[in-house]
Amino acid sequence: MTFYKGGRPVVAVLYREALPPRLDEVRELAEVRLTKADRLPEALAGADVLYQWHSFSPALRENWAAASTLKWVHVSAAGVSELLFEDLINSNVLYTNSRGVLSRAIAEFALGFVLDSAKDAHGSFRLQQGRRWQHRVTRKIQGQRALVVGTGSIGRETAYLFHGVGLRVSGAGRSSRPGGAYFEEIHSSKDLAQVVQDFDYVVLAAPLTEHTKGLVDADVLSAMKPTAHLINVGRGELVQTDALVDALCSGTIAGAALDVVHPEPLPVEHPLWSMENVILTPHMSGDTEDYLDDLGKLFVENLGRFSRGEPLQNVVDKQLGFVPVP
Repeated sequence: MTFYKGGRPVVAVLYREALPPRLDEVRELAEVRLTKADRLPEALAGADVLYQWHSFSPALRENWAAASTLKWVHVSAAGVSELLFEDLINSNVLYTNSRGVLSRAIAEFALGFVLDSAKDAHGSFRLQQGRRWQHRVTRKIQGQRALVVGTGSIGRETAYLFHGVGLRVSGAGRSSRPGGAYFEEIHSSKDLAQVVQDFDYVVLAAPLTEHTKGLVDADVLSAMKPTAHLINVGRGELVQTDALVDALCSGTIAGAALDVVHPEPLPVEHPLWSMENVILTPHMSGDTEDYLDDLGKLFVENLGRFSRGEPLQNVVDKQLGFVPVP
């Protein structure tokens, strides 16, 4: 399928503060217009491409009338549910995301959360701060079972790392189906409440869509083992926060490790901050030292494809809200 024919494309680059890396490479392939949100309509006039480096800006939605020549939008994030809107969904504009760039880093974070929970690193730090030498026993993760909810790029990378340390891994996705190299089996995410009781770790790595919002509710949490841990490296709204707080307070589940929460940022008075069975990090699981350059590299590669009329990588199904897994 040909997306573009002829000439140097015009690329509007939407940024907030810092400019994206590899701009010189972008300029070799296209005419570049740098813009902040308040000047986006001018930059979009006659533009072929919007490079949304300011990942979660609503500026395109607010200025859609100025986007009449757009053929392609690329966003430097994997999750795009907050960015899609009806006019864009119903248009012929191609939409790509940065799926895969951060997957290994996020999977490493999920594995770190498992190890933190099993080896009680959190508890050791608290004892150290109190200058207390207190021997304990910890859990061995080899042979324990993990359910990874979300079988896309992040979920598969997570399953790969989990498998490498001896965890038995199953998945949950849009539909139940046979497993693969690292998933023993894949359940339908609609059936979570019927299957979570078999797992020691439930890891959320799914995109946020109308079908996954609030997926982990009181019913799912109450069905989990009382010794189980919930890990969320996906989106905060996958979990009903109040139900999670209740489950943690009551001992329905043993603990949670959360890189994402709802709302974000978490209000300072929120009970999750002070719970000893909770690990919180501020939505940083994919942010490694070199991740910005990796994001820029993906756009340059895709811009080359666009200029040559070749199929793009990471094309989002705008109706589903994510890049479908083959």
